[in-house]
Amino acid sequence: MERTLREFIHYLSVEKGLATNTLEAYNRDLLAFCDYLKRNGVTKFEEVVRSTIMGYLRVLQKSGKATSTLSRNIASIRSFYNYLFQERRVMENPTTELESPKLEKKLPRVLTTHEVDILLDQPDRLNVGGLRDKAMLELIYATGIRVSELMSLDVTDVNLDAGFIRCMGKGSKERIVPLGSVAIRHVGEYVGRGRPKMIRLSTEAAMFVNQHGKRLTRQGFWKILKKYAQQAGISKDITPHTMRHSFATHLLDNGADLRSVQEMLGHADISTTQIYTQVTRHKLRDVYEKTHPRA
Repeated sequence: MERTLREFIHYLSVEKGLATNTLEAYNRDLLAFCDYLKRNGVTKFEEVVRSTIMGYLRVLQKSGKATSTLSRNIASIRSFYNYLFQERRVMENPTTELESPKLEKKLPRVLTTHEVDILLDQPDRLNVGGLRDKAMLELIYATGIRVSELMSLDVTDVNLDAGFIRCMGKGSKERIVPLGSVAIRHVGEYVGRGRPKMIRLSTEAAMFVNQHGKRLTRQGFWKILKKYAQQAGISKDITPHTMRHSFATHLLDNGADLRSVQEMLGHADISTTQIYTQVTRHKLRDVYEKTHPRA
């Protein structure tokens, strides 16, 4: 069973080009499912029927797993059995009529434009670390890229003259995202005055480096963001994804069309981007109720 699972993960990596984090999530979910099968005397994947999977989901539910976790496990098991059926390793697909639980869509947490201004003003540009931090914060808010995409940027991915960056998103899909004048100015300042003093080797490709001159990690950026949020006196729980949410919401608030925002965010399905329109509608409702005399 483990060998079949490894072959499936390899298939997702090579044929589907899924990101490492996604592959790890699939592997985790399916290993846990395999453990459940073994504990219940199921030794072959072709022995699994719909009620087997439903029993596993009930176990997860009783253990207090969130609806989102149940939904993700169903997606993992369904993808796995679609693969097995396609490869003719099973004669019937037990996930055909399996329904995912309805998820309560939570509105993404965003910063106000005022909070963004305060946050982005925190780095001290008199030192090289501050120049780097200012450039990173301006860049991630200006483009809405994921923190993994920010940390993966090489110097050659950033074209300040033309005003765009090239980044590799989920599924190794490349996209081009425009840069605003403020971000161009601060990234240019970091490239000119900060980065040369931080790198140890002239061959270092990474745009953003740590104190050892090596590529900065996602965890490193997360700590930097937390520090500046605390300095700015922002009580909201800010994560790197908060900057992405804020980028999208502020664009839509100011009249950007949904398709353009979808392309900049790198969403494969526009329904993923539509969650931000709910944030905007929610904001409009608040404004209406506070300002209309007959609200």
